[in-house]
Amino acid sequence: MTIGVRQREATGAVLACRGLTKRYGQLVAVDDLSVTIEPGETYGLLGPNGAGKTTAISMVAGILTPDAGQVVVAGERMSVHSVAAKQRIGYVPQDIALYPDLSARENLRFFAGLYGMPRRQARSRVDEVLEIVGLSERAGDTVAKYSGGMRRRLNIAVGLVHRPTLLILDEPTVGVDPQSRNAILASVENLTGEGMAVLYTTHYMEEAERLCNRVGIIDLGRLIAEGTVRELTGLVGERDRVRLAASGDLDAAATRLRAIPTVREVSVQPDGLELFDDDARTALPGLLRTTGDAGAVVRSVTVHEPDLEAVFLHLTGKTLRD
Repeated sequence: MTIGVRQREATGAVLACRGLTKRYGQLVAVDDLSVTIEPGETYGLLGPNGAGKTTAISMVAGILTPDAGQVVVAGERMSVHSVAAKQRIGYVPQDIALYPDLSARENLRFFAGLYGMPRRQARSRVDEVLEIVGLSERAGDTVAKYSGGMRRRLNIAVGLVHRPTLLILDEPTVGVDPQSRNAILASVENLTGEGMAVLYTTHYMEEAERLCNRVGIIDLGRLIAEGTVRELTGLVGERDRVRLAASGDLDAAATRLRAIPTVREVSVQPDGLELFDDDARTALPGLLRTTGDAGAVVRSVTVHEPDLEAVFLHLTGKTLRD
């Protein structure tokens, strides 16, 4: 059974998977996976390499037939033969699926044609997606001249060109430099404003924390936890650690801070105070006010929030990089 918040009902969902299972001989690659994604939501499927993420999204995209379970995309039942359901999806695989001898613009117009878009509509849409992924100035260059990061961004543009209801991104930042990675993440952040749903697989916890409204943690093919980052970290008892570099009456400040209901374990340090709080982002103004009222002067604040790496380690006994 999945640990975490109760799974949402599928009513009005862009994606509803129920009981997806895929076996290869004795190996169960995906084991009874159920996921629901709402319009405008980015859902992260987080797990180490080999956890079953790519197999799962291949079933969602209608590339693989599940041994059990079903997929519904925008009300359309998915199968390997489901043209209507597949038209609702933009699928961006790990492998680059581009023609290197064509320019970025030519690649996009070609794929728009495969989706049956009228030429005039395709021309304007191609310009839009080139702007989204930050390639407008290099649109006329052949893909062979692109860096690896630029090819990744164009790969995403291909998935966007036909205005999908559901965009599937399978490890889109693997093997790219930090600058290109940040550009890719910035592009993804801007995608859900018009109601598009995004299914994002990654083994980088910081990507899931930055992009995703909800996260499903998958290991050995099974969804072991699901929820917002806050819900998941709260599930294993993690709290925010706050360090206040301060001087003055630290003992009095510590006494007053301990009276705040969300504060835990206040300790006086040689250079200030350290405490744990259930939600430091919300509580921080009150913490600073209370500290100042007690006669202490705060010079700087450092907040360490619990992360998904800690959750994964707690649930599985191993790290995401294992």
